Amino acid sequence: MSASFPPAQSLAEPTRRQWLSAAALMGVGLGWGGMAQAQELFDLEKVRASGILKVALYKDNAPYSDGKGQDMDGVDVALAQALAQEMSLKLSLLPFDAGEKMDDDLRNMVWKGHYLGYGPADVMLHVPVDKFLMVENRQALIFAPYSREVLVIFHALDRVPSVKTGLDLQDQPLAAERGSGAASTLMGFGGGRLRSQVRIFNSGIEAAAAVIGGQVAAAYVSRAQAETALKASGKSASAYGMTQMTLPGLADNGWPIGMAVKSNNQQLAHALEAALQKIRADGRLLAMYRERGMTLVAP
Repeated sequence: MSASFPPAQSLAEPTRRQWLSAAALMGVGLGWGGMAQAQELFDLEKVRASGILKVALYKDNAPYSDGKGQDMDGVDVALAQALAQEMSLKLSLLPFDAGEKMDDDLRNMVWKGHYLGYGPADVMLHVPVDKFLMVENRQALIFAPYSREVLVIFHALDRVPSVKTGLDLQDQPLAAERGSGAASTLMGFGGGRLRSQVRIFNSGIEAAAAVIGGQVAAAYVSRAQAETALKASGKSASAYGMTQMTLPGLADNGWPIGMAVKSNNQQLAHALEAALQKIRADGRLLAMYRERGMTLVAP
C-alpha cells in the first residue's frame, strides 16, 4: 500500500494523496457530543454482536496497507489486527481505492457507503486528524491520532552532502511521487527552477529506491517511504540523509494520522481509542513500525 503541499488557504477538497504528502494539519482530541447514551451503546453493541470489526484501509498505500483483499500487509493492517484482538473481535478488512477527495473517502467508507454497494466500515484508518477536515465532514468523527507523517529530502550523501534550502538541489537529478504535493512543490520551487530535474515515479517508495539505485541524487518523499525503500535494499542507512526541510508553502512538522467512525458512533470510538492506548502503552505499536524499519513519530 502506499498516497501537494498547497498553502493552508488552498486546502479545500484535497485528495487522499494530497493529504498524505501535504497540508498544515493539526491534531485535536475527541470532540464527544451529547448523543443519547442508549444510541451510543447500541452502536457499540451492534459491532460486538456481529463479532467482527470492519476496518477500511487504502489500497496501494505502502508501507501502511498494500496487497490484495484480506492478505494485505503494512502498519495499518497490523494496527487493525491489534485493535480487533484487543476488542475480542474478528477482523474484516475493507480495502478501497482513494476517491477524488478526502470527503469522498469519508462518505464512502465511514458514514454512508459507496454507490457501488460496499461500505461503510466500522472504522477507517489513516485519516488526517485535521480541524478543517472535521468541520467539512461533520457526519464523521475523526479521532485517536497514532502517528505523524513527515516529509523528508532523502539524499545520497556522496552526491548531496547536506540540504538546507532548495538551492542545494540544483543541478541534481531528483525524484518524487506521481500526483503528490511534494512533487508539485519540488517542481514549483523558485518559479520552476528544479522542474527539469525532477523524475516522477508511481510511488514514493519507488522514488526513494531510485536514490538508492543511483538513478537520482535525492527524492522528496515521506520518511516512512524512504525508510521502507532503505530496508528493502539491505543497504546501510549511513550513506543517506533524511533531511526534514520546509519548502515554501509546506508544513514543517508533518501531519497526524488517526481514525474515523460515523459521528454518532461515539461509544465505538471510545472503545477503539482505549484499545489504541493499550497497544501503544505495551509497545505493540512501536514494534509494528520497528519491524518494518520505520520510525514511529509521535502525533
